[in-house]
Amino acid sequence: MKLDDRKLKVLQAVIHSYITSAEPIGSRTVSKKYNLGVSSATIRNEMSDLEDLGFLLQPYTSAGRIPSDKAYRLYVDNLMKSSEIVLKKRKDIKKDLLTEINEVDKVLQNAAKILSKVTNYTSLAIAPQVKQSKLKRIELIPIDDFRVLVVIVNESDVVKNTMLRVEENLSENQLTRISKYLNQKLKGKPIESLYKEVESGLIKEMYNYKRTIESLIPLVNQSLDNIKKETIYSEGVTNIFNFPEYNNISKAKSFISFIENKSSLLDILLNDGFDDIQIKIGKENCYDEIKECSLITATYRVNGKTIGKIGVIGPTRMEYSKVISTVKSIAMDLGDIITDNFTK
Repeated sequence: MKLDDRKLKVLQAVIHSYITSAEPIGSRTVSKKYNLGVSSATIRNEMSDLEDLGFLLQPYTSAGRIPSDKAYRLYVDNLMKSSEIVLKKRKDIKKDLLTEINEVDKVLQNAAKILSKVTNYTSLAIAPQVKQSKLKRIELIPIDDFRVLVVIVNESDVVKNTMLRVEENLSENQLTRISKYLNQKLKGKPIESLYKEVESGLIKEMYNYKRTIESLIPLVNQSLDNIKKETIYSEGVTNIFNFPEYNNISKAKSFISFIENKSSLLDILLNDGFDDIQIKIGKENCYDEIKECSLITATYRVNGKTIGKIGVIGPTRMEYSKVISTVKSIAMDLGDIITDNFTK
């Protein structure tokens, strides 16, 4: 059944009031706060119809109504007015994002902290999806007598690096020669297959360099394997205690335990696709622990390629318009910062 204009206005009023107050909304509240041009009795009848249609719920006898997941979905898809972050606020956020630009992971972790602080929800972020791209180059750089920096650059020019400790002193010339050989053999190959390439073939082909690289190749393998692993960050987990929906301690603990389970987070973030913006409301989420939450994520891009996700999770009673615009804005700035500072 398609809702008529009056029902839509009443539903929108209930949603706005409930987002603000976290209290069940009655017809008198709607009548006083919103000039709908009809009596409180008419509003009550409309709310009753909306309940019958599954858009409103009555949490207990003689209470007002609260929006259902179905109502929030209709609101997000059809009723919500788009919101833009005030220019000054966006500039302040970008300034804060630029305080951590030494490493990509640091930038991402800082972005998650800022997103949580701005929205007051729990934020989630996936590090750049390097393993799903192809190798552009690999460099072995001496730091001191027993440490080597392994730099991996993917096809999107995203840089990942890791430090190796070696048992023998390797000269810069030796490392340059090895880097050149590795690049000749591995350039253009999927990063997720590099471990196998090095393990099965290159260590045999490079046997002539045995004395120099015998201890190095297994460490490079380990480095590549570490880079392949997905990294996820979460910030503001205890913000959930700020919402009356989670006054129940066991309920809040269940939410926190879920967020701390990185494998579950990766499952929902990686398997839900990489649309520019994605909104999952209440029971649309597959895990029981977050079926009373909404998850809003946006992808961030480098050189036109989607490489990761950032977003927030919190109670379904969420200021969707503001949160969506904030998540999209930070995702866009994040992509720009990585592009400007970590691509060559």
